[in-house]
Amino acid sequence: LTVVFIGDGAPAGSYGYTNSGYSVYEEENERLTESLRTKVSAIKSLSIEIGTEVKNQNKMLSEMDNDFDSTSGLLGATMGRLRILSRGSQTKLLCYMMLFSLFVFFVIYWIIKLR
Repeated sequence: LTVVFIGDGAPAGSYGYTNSGYSVYEEENERLTESLRTKVSAIKSLSIEIGTEVKNQNKMLSEMDNDFDSTSGLLGATMGRLRILSRGSQTKLLCYMMLFSLFVFFVIYWIIKLR
């Protein structure tokens, strides 16, 4: 680096840089600027993709929440019917279960007998 002073001690030319030294720094700055521009562009596209994915995930979570709400309503209605059924006559329920068991027993017996 060569600095040339003019009369009162102030550097001459482009702040004392020779043309070749200045162009090296300028080329380095341009290269670093372009590298930084590429990295910023990549980060921008990545952040846009992340935003899109977040929106899709939020939409999916909202749909799942609605599905769970409807399932909860269906399950609640079923539990209500079971409570009504259990409050009814226990002997009536027991008779139905015994009749069903006898029916299944006779069907199995008949299938075995035919073989």
